[in-house]
Amino acid sequence: MSQLPIKGVMPELLSGVRSASQLILKAAPGAGKSTYFPLKLLQENVVAGKIIMLEPRRLAARNIARYLAQQLGESVGQQVGYRVRGDTKVSAATKLEIVTEGILTRMIQSDPELSGIDMVIFDEFHERSIHADTALAFCLEIQEALRDDLKLVVMSATLDQHALCKLLPDARYVESQGRSYPVEYRYHPLKANERLEDVMSRQISSLIASESGSLLAFLPGVAAIKRVQERLENLPQDIHVCPLYGQLTFEQQQAAIQPAAKGQRKVVLATNIAETSLTIEGIRLVVDSGLERVAKFDLKSGVTRLEQVRTAKSSAEQRAGRAGRTEPGMCVRLFSESQLNQQADVPTAEILHSDLASLTLELAQWGAQEASDLKWLDVPPANAVDQARELLKALNLMNSKHQLTESGKLAIELGVEPRMAAMLSRSKSMKCTNTAALVAALLEEVERNTVDLLHSVHRFKQGKHSKQKVVSQRAQQLMKKLGHPFAAQDIDEQYVPVLLAAAFPDRIAQARNKQHGRFVLANGHGADLQEAERLAASEYLVVVDLMRGRSDSSMIFLAAELDLALLEQYCPELFTEQEVVDWDENKGRLVAERQQKIGRLVVSTQLLPEPSGEKMTKALLNFVHRKGISVLNWTPKSRETLERLRCAADWLPEHEWPRLDDSALLDDLTNWLEPYMTGVHSVKGLGKIDLTEALMAYIGWPLNQEIDQWLPTHYQVPTGSKKAIRYQHGKEPVLSVRMQEMFGEQCSPAIAQGRKTLVLELLSPAQRPLQVTRDLASFWQGAYKEVQKEMKGRYPKHVWPDDPASHVATTKTKRQLNS
Repeated sequence: MSQLPIKGVMPELLSGVRSASQLILKAAPGAGKSTYFPLKLLQENVVAGKIIMLEPRRLAARNIARYLAQQLGESVGQQVGYRVRGDTKVSAATKLEIVTEGILTRMIQSDPELSGIDMVIFDEFHERSIHADTALAFCLEIQEALRDDLKLVVMSATLDQHALCKLLPDARYVESQGRSYPVEYRYHPLKANERLEDVMSRQISSLIASESGSLLAFLPGVAAIKRVQERLENLPQDIHVCPLYGQLTFEQQQAAIQPAAKGQRKVVLATNIAETSLTIEGIRLVVDSGLERVAKFDLKSGVTRLEQVRTAKSSAEQRAGRAGRTEPGMCVRLFSESQLNQQADVPTAEILHSDLASLTLELAQWGAQEASDLKWLDVPPANAVDQARELLKALNLMNSKHQLTESGKLAIELGVEPRMAAMLSRSKSMKCTNTAALVAALLEEVERNTVDLLHSVHRFKQGKHSKQKVVSQRAQQLMKKLGHPFAAQDIDEQYVPVLLAAAFPDRIAQARNKQHGRFVLANGHGADLQEAERLAASEYLVVVDLMRGRSDSSMIFLAAELDLALLEQYCPELFTEQEVVDWDENKGRLVAERQQKIGRLVVSTQLLPEPSGEKMTKALLNFVHRKGISVLNWTPKSRETLERLRCAADWLPEHEWPRLDDSALLDDLTNWLEPYMTGVHSVKGLGKIDLTEALMAYIGWPLNQEIDQWLPTHYQVPTGSKKAIRYQHGKEPVLSVRMQEMFGEQCSPAIAQGRKTLVLELLSPAQRPLQVTRDLASFWQGAYKEVQKEMKGRYPKHVWPDDPASHVATTKTKRQLNS
């Protein structure tokens, strides 16, 4: 720690935390903010109570705690301890606790005054996880309302300084400049058709051959890491290649970050897990792909999409900083400097593109009626909160007043995801809490390359699960909170799919007819399984894990086969019944039936007697809604009317026009189409409806009277003839007319209360386009001269005056005019 840059600002830091309640620290990678600073706080007894330091990642939390304990000559769990999911090392003597994000939220919810805690440090805050943003919002309210003596420290290498200072206007701001050692930058952007893995492996091989020290390569995901690892099999024997990503065991992760053995070097292939808070000994070379995979929640489908995106400038800076931690280094970027300059300064906050069910549950427990009641860097989007509330209601964790139910309170108490809480709550009435506890634990530690969750359950019962010990410990913890010991012998596999359905009712899946491996979820979204999977032949599944790809369907990664009879026995509320009358295209007639449904899935039907006229109308409306308004009889006149009305709504927005886009018309069929369906009893009969009359009635009086004045269908030209005006939504109105019929017209005509000038398509005597103009006066004075010269030669029998603006309009030839 002798050369750490943080030492230069340590007096200012210690003074700041003593005198102020809030402090913002910006320090470059390798400065010592995550290690030396908290150690000095401890050694100087800056606060009397405990210090909690929040770390985004479990690997960093454990390693920082071990490193600091070593500096004190102690073992972890004495003055310095940690708490991560499934692993805690603290004691009564612990003064500095390093915790991961969910742990801090639990501490706050269970004790809003944070008794005995005098300081909370938010490390690597630039990562902007939901948990960190939420915990900071809670801590700010605690500080304001309950504990004005609580000290808050927010720190990172790459902070959005302006936004953070605005959120914490009274905070002391301290910045530690400089990196421990200089880093040389090289840019090698990928050429067209080059594969990332090929370029990455070539760069690694070249650097290992020409440079000293170990190497850290940043790749977007696990698949890319494995492909690069395969390409590096021919490196020298003294080079040890280590993967590093979140799904590895702690021991495998430790192997990647430990110093290389004497006489050996390392190549560490990592995701962005290695961006922050980790010093991998001996690293002086970094190769950065400039890419990462970001999970983005799709509100429409309720499914998360994993997108590969370019990293923000701050992430590129963090990655490069790994090379200058212990000696001068080099960073090779597989992108251009101009590409880097085009990226955002900092990553988008997770709270803006994630599933907010857990956050919404936390807010309800906290007592915040609306998310905006708290202080945020980015306020959670209202539409995402609304959707989260609907899910929580469906899971029986929240009532219609947005208050927690008993099951919702249990979710907070257990500290599990909302869906898992719903499952554990349901297991009580089913008398299978041991099975539910095991399933919850298994879903926190999912086995790789396992699609059928029941296989993992079976392996656990045999003692052969890949994470047997961790899963068992977690199940025991959950059962202890439920007030019972965990009894592995009481696990009953038949209940697993039903329990999953209680947690994922929107993801109950029904096989598509005669499409092996293709399913429809209860929320209407499509999902697919690889055809070789045994579950691909199932009639019903419960889907636990799926990821939205580039297609309309998502790929299923974890599921279980579902027995509907057992589901109806234990979860009857998931089944609904309704009478439906619809047009059956195959039979060519109306069909009335009683449907039993799960969400949008029809699981059984029963035919009903012939429907009434009212139900027939409803069925035909359903048909139109399903097929789209294009199935209606759109004559040229009715299509022109719709385009004209859409233009009027755009050009005269001060009037109360109904929405007229296709989706709006579909949503409002009962108001504009149904009144004109009297006597219509078939799809063929729909063709008899006068859509022009229906649309004009839909816009209502007085608009249907005034529209003809504001946007007339025809324009009377100087010859007295009426020419149709062409309307097309999103474009200017057009009038096609022979040029001679516009003689005498001084300027371009206007419509829409003078707001729109007609685009004139001026034609030859043979009705061929000669000129298009929006300014007739300018045309007469300018371009007309060239047209006149050409037309005199081509149509000598027609009149082509020198002053067309003053000439009498005509459709006649010279002879006809003189006769």
